Amino acid sequence: MNKDSLIFVAGGSGMVGSAIIRRLLTEGFTNLVSTYSKNKPEEKYSEKVSFLNIDLTRQAEVENLFKERKPEYVFVAAAKVGGIYANNTYPADFIYSNLAIQNNVIHSAYMTGTKKLLFLGSSCIYPKNCPQPMKEEHLLSGYLEPTNEPYAIAKIAGIRMCQSYNRQHGTNFISAMPTNLYGIGDNFDLQNSHVLPALIRKFHEAKANRKPHVEIWGTGTPRREFLYVDDLADACLFLMQNYNESQIVNIGTGKEITIKELALLVKNIVGYEGELKFDTSKPDGMMRKTLDVSKMTSLGWTAKTGFRDGIKKAYEWFCAKQG
Repeated sequence: MNKDSLIFVAGGSGMVGSAIIRRLLTEGFTNLVSTYSKNKPEEKYSEKVSFLNIDLTRQAEVENLFKERKPEYVFVAAAKVGGIYANNTYPADFIYSNLAIQNNVIHSAYMTGTKKLLFLGSSCIYPKNCPQPMKEEHLLSGYLEPTNEPYAIAKIAGIRMCQSYNRQHGTNFISAMPTNLYGIGDNFDLQNSHVLPALIRKFHEAKANRKPHVEIWGTGTPRREFLYVDDLADACLFLMQNYNESQIVNIGTGKEITIKELALLVKNIVGYEGELKFDTSKPDGMMRKTLDVSKMTSLGWTAKTGFRDGIKKAYEWFCAKQG
């Protein structure tokens, strides 16, 4: 990519999209286009990026954007995401919205001659009983975790769509599978967020309200891997500049932590002094979900942000947003 190449970041006001924009601006890229729907972009970026208020689930709006702008490079960071509760409660919303977004963006990129596209999937594409750590070749080797199956199926469809367009049309559409993400711009809504931001908010509010305990879903025994979102953005730029294969590539740290250990770490960072109570009537989800990142490492990229430092940055951002 040249510094003045027209780059389109789909979903630029979300956590991942905004991190990619920050990374691109830091590297001196000057011709950026992005979209938002509900969340308006931060003012400090709006002067440097052309933000368009577009619903990416609507085909006509996406086609018009690509016909008018003709982006050379595309990052597909837009998605409907959420934790176990949201996935269980709104499965139709998750499969419809994600299929619509990726269908519209990927096909429009092909139709208007985009040079290269990066599609972001998720570690939940792998089977429920997948060998650990999960390798790229484990895709479609078993049944999916039921709690997020509709979302996972949509993401798998996006992967196969990119691969199919490469095979039939000779496009250069690549796919990356990040592990669980956290950081600046995260969603802290207790009904729709992932586990780490939910814990940050729960402990923060329990500390402020002097609650004697904090309730945590499940048994606390599942193991999870986490990646700071700015590390993901760095990896995405690295792949856009260095990777040109149809096969998916995992992005993560390769390190895991139990939910109980995570809760104790967040508790310590927030400074909450109460007790933990685990609600074992709530689902655990997959018991282990750690990515094999040897392929990404062999390409020359590794994550840089320490876990404690990343959580501190996320908590500081959350506190700042609270006013």
